[in-house]
Amino acid sequence: MARDRDRRGEQAAHPSLRLADGLLATIEEDRFRPGSHVLIVDGTPQSHVDLEDPSYLSFEYVRRIGHGLDLVAPEGEAITAVHLGGGAFTLPRYVDATRPGSRQQVVEIDSDLVGFVREHLPLPRAASIRVRHGDAREVLEKFPPGLRGTVDVVVVDVFAGARTPAHVTSAEFYQAVSGILSPRGLVAVNIADGAGLAFARGQAATLSHVFEHVALVVDPQMLKARRFGNVVAFASAAPLPFERMPRLVASDPVPAKVVDGRELRNFIAGAAVSTDQTSTRSPAPARSIFQVDRKRVDD
Repeated sequence: MARDRDRRGEQAAHPSLRLADGLLATIEEDRFRPGSHVLIVDGTPQSHVDLEDPSYLSFEYVRRIGHGLDLVAPEGEAITAVHLGGGAFTLPRYVDATRPGSRQQVVEIDSDLVGFVREHLPLPRAASIRVRHGDAREVLEKFPPGLRGTVDVVVVDVFAGARTPAHVTSAEFYQAVSGILSPRGLVAVNIADGAGLAFARGQAATLSHVFEHVALVVDPQMLKARRFGNVVAFASAAPLPFERMPRLVASDPVPAKVVDGRELRNFIAGAAVSTDQTSTRSPAPARSIFQVDRKRVDD
């Protein structure tokens, strides 16, 4: 573990680790919420964890994925979940807290990051969370046959720094995801995009090419192309159990709306389906988007 200087040139008091790819990972306390910490990689806040209350979700897009996890099965029922991208294990902790007995698999490419997080933000001892190390798509395609057709939720939140790699944005990738889902299973995808939402439109078109039922949850200001942010996409072979979703996301600290049906078709009109030959990384945000000493996310 390395001790690096913060942006003001003062000695950093928080744990930090230089990862194999050269990026710096740090864990900082959330001064607005005691018992909470933020994992930051290359200056980008990746995860927020409340060790005392894992059911608390701070980041707006994570909260929206959490609503999907709440609705996929009756309240409190154990599920099988796969998380592509580990971060600080915010959502695996959430599932363990809200659905005790759930079986979970987390795929994370950086073993050092996993060890760093486990050292400073330990996972609940009784949680059934298995960590698989490696590239998300490669590990997904090698899952044991017994797991196929049994997974209730796949969360796709894969980032290299602040961008999603191209090979986990294609129709072929989402076909591989669909192969492990149960009949009621859904995939939740974190899509980072900016003005115009061209990348999000392409991802929505790609998911609609693979899955019969697709919905987006998005900040209305993003639909007006006013800012960079996160769009959460949900997709399934079965109808999405989202009767309560519009009310849930509208009442969040940062309100959002559900885009589906005709509105979704209009949103993706003209967007090309992404394939392994044409896929691209998500756009890079401006460095000013993420500020470590930012205001509290949910104020």
